[in-house]
Amino acid sequence: MNIYSHRIKLSLCLFTLAIAGILHAENAGTLFIGCSTIDITPSEPIALAGQFNMRISKGVDNPITATALAVERRTGNQTSDYAVFVSCDLVVFRPTVIEPLRKILGRKIQNFNPKKVILTATHTHTSAVLEEGVYDIPEKDVMKPSKYAEFLAEKLAEIVTRAWEQRQPGGVSWVLGHAVVGHNRRAVYADGTAKMYGSTNDGKFRGIEGGEDHGIEMLFFWDKDNKPLAVCINVECPSQEVEGRSTINADFWHDVRTQIHKDISADLCVLGWPGACGDISPHRMYRKAAEERMLKLRGLTYTQEIGRRTTTAVKDVYELARNDIRTNVPLNHAVKDLSLPVRKVTEKELAEAKSQIEALEKKGDKSRKTAWHKKTIDRYESQEKESTFPIEMHVLRIGDIAIATNPFELFHDYGVQMQARSKAVQTFVIELTDGWGGYLATPRAIAGGGYSAVIESNRVGPEGGQILVEETVQTINDFFK
Repeated sequence: MNIYSHRIKLSLCLFTLAIAGILHAENAGTLFIGCSTIDITPSEPIALAGQFNMRISKGVDNPITATALAVERRTGNQTSDYAVFVSCDLVVFRPTVIEPLRKILGRKIQNFNPKKVILTATHTHTSAVLEEGVYDIPEKDVMKPSKYAEFLAEKLAEIVTRAWEQRQPGGVSWVLGHAVVGHNRRAVYADGTAKMYGSTNDGKFRGIEGGEDHGIEMLFFWDKDNKPLAVCINVECPSQEVEGRSTINADFWHDVRTQIHKDISADLCVLGWPGACGDISPHRMYRKAAEERMLKLRGLTYTQEIGRRTTTAVKDVYELARNDIRTNVPLNHAVKDLSLPVRKVTEKELAEAKSQIEALEKKGDKSRKTAWHKKTIDRYESQEKESTFPIEMHVLRIGDIAIATNPFELFHDYGVQMQARSKAVQTFVIELTDGWGGYLATPRAIAGGGYSAVIESNRVGPEGGQILVEETVQTINDFFK
């Protein structure tokens, strides 16, 4: 090699190193973390959400809470991106809370985009109704849904503001654990039909329709002294073990939080994130006698057992997480408004809805079932003009992990597609976020029928579900190019 070739090669090397230094400087940044928790238990009896029949709360088994986690990345003194996660003991979020909350935050926090707040419901069926007109609620001695929604919006604004104001330099770590929490709840029979919570002690029973996932994605956040601030736990199961009670109850997340506070840190903020679990629940579909025997031997309720299993999984990886804290990682947050094609009501489904209404009226049924079927008739009449269903979705990259949200009770198969095709090391899929779009069932579920897969349950069908998957995967992978 002559001297000129050597100089050219040296110059190229120095240029490459300089570019690498510039890119490193652009990517260098510091995470700032803040978190806060608040009690959102109503002070009066209130209508409980999640069942066809009205239930007025007759007491409080345990408090329902909301937890906010603010995550910001700064380059120098400049914010490069941020997000605020809120996990709340509700069945679903409604516009009666989302819209007022965003207005309050727009007034309270300067230079803050309220759409960066990600609102997730744990799906407990023993929390408050948020909308008027859902049930025929007594006028006296019961808190009105509109009053509770106003109360809740103020409480959420308080913890979001507090978490934002308390941001401090910190780090993050991500780990994977395992615990049996959820079970697929759709039984399939010899004639091809399916039923949610269908009998498995039946000669025509042939199996369980879909899969289930016992992996638990965990995201830990730490302060500058490596003290744990928050843990986000992504479990593929809604919190509805005690769903039929007439008492306020945070379901198994109360037991998870209680056990984690006892075993790890009393100050740790715990955010519960339900995964893609529209066809999954804590209820056991078979082997029930053995499960009950084991609970008696342990002296636990099943929500306590779920708390034990989940906390054991957290403790199992806690030291691994603490030994792998990252402070300089990418943080990217995309908020997308999508319009998904609605599942159209067929002539046959229209006739069936009318038939069901007629039968309910003859029985003098006072539940919400008549209104449930009536909405199908209304949809049939408007579906040509209202052919799409708008949703808000969030996709984030934090270091090597991705987080993707949706407002549905999303069937397991869609979440599997997202996780399997994601370029992230770990992918957190979070349903029931920023609203509610009903169940989003798979083609095989719709073929089998039954609650959660019939037209009344599905505002969006498999075509929209696949679009949601493709948009989610594309957005995740764009962050990891």
